[in-house]
Amino acid sequence: MNTLALIGLTVVAAYYMGHLAKKIKLPSLIGYMILGVILGRSGLDYFNIDLVEELGFINEIALGFVAFSIGIELSISSLKKQGTGIISIILMESFAAFAVVLGAVYLLTRDLPMSLIFAAMAPASAPAGTVAVIHETKSKGSLTKALYSVVGFDDGLAIIIFGFSAALATSLLTNEVSGESASIWPGMLAALKEIGLSLLVGTVIGFIFCNVIRFVRDKRDMIVLSFAAVLIAIGCSEQWHLSLILTNMVIGFVLINTRKKELVDKVSGQLLIVMPLLFILFFSLAGAHLNLAALPSLGAIGLVYIVGRSIGLVGGARIGGCFGNVEDKVKKYVGMGILSQAGVAIGLALIVKHDFAAIGTDHADDIGVAVITTITATCIFFELVGPVLTKIALTKAGETNV
Repeated sequence: MNTLALIGLTVVAAYYMGHLAKKIKLPSLIGYMILGVILGRSGLDYFNIDLVEELGFINEIALGFVAFSIGIELSISSLKKQGTGIISIILMESFAAFAVVLGAVYLLTRDLPMSLIFAAMAPASAPAGTVAVIHETKSKGSLTKALYSVVGFDDGLAIIIFGFSAALATSLLTNEVSGESASIWPGMLAALKEIGLSLLVGTVIGFIFCNVIRFVRDKRDMIVLSFAAVLIAIGCSEQWHLSLILTNMVIGFVLINTRKKELVDKVSGQLLIVMPLLFILFFSLAGAHLNLAALPSLGAIGLVYIVGRSIGLVGGARIGGCFGNVEDKVKKYVGMGILSQAGVAIGLALIVKHDFAAIGTDHADDIGVAVITTITATCIFFELVGPVLTKIALTKAGETNV
């Protein structure tokens, strides 16, 4: 079938699958993903692996807009109102997930390099799932603001944690061969460079975007310029190996904190028009990419990783909420809203597989294979369960408006 016709039919079918999911009290994106699974390599294989890879630019555009929309919610005044509590939540949920998974995997395997790598994967989240549920339920309130902040900033922290852990694991594996300890600083500096340049590029594009858009009077034209800014940021991120999410998030952050609310509302209003289509495409392709045959390979490490990551994120967020001025409903439910995990974690797993293969030892190769296989399988679980728990959390907090 012609690719464009297939995409068009998928959009129509996903639209109705989303409505069906809503009728049984599930987020629409679950319907989109189920359709993707049916049409993808785990089902009819219309969206085979080659076609999914070819259409990868759609996922990047969708993630760019998700990050941009997160940034628009992060006004400095709003962050100040949330207080130091939101900072402690971000720090605690990330480091608690790292620590719990590290300890649990090490107790199971007695393999420190492998434990470090799995622990480094745990803090990474998938903001698209959380943001999609917030948009669909039209949620507003303190928990909603906290979720925007947490999923916005914890990927940056996750990159730093991964850089340190991967560098230390590489040092341990290299030491097994040479007997000499390799420096962990190159890996740390690479992670800091990625984040620093992402923030810089996002800031530059953001200020240029803001100075151009303030002269636009027709709000319909604003989506054109917004699209251009996001595409430029995505292109720069790919060219210079930056964080796509952080770069685009900073553009939105600059907009909300340098321009009047009236202009920001016009831009965000136009985003609400295009985001539903992007969510349909993103989650349908995500479902098509899922390989359900990988689920049996979860094994003990996969189960330990799922339980450890869940305990770390939910428990860490709860503990972090005890510091600073944080409402009870934020303490109770913010951890439930950040369990989704997908692209970032799989991307990091691919980096591990590539870099560890270069070490050239059986131990390093085994870790690379175990990580990519297990993370791919566990992401299926978190992508299906995470959005459902996000909706439950927002509902229990009384912030949904549907």
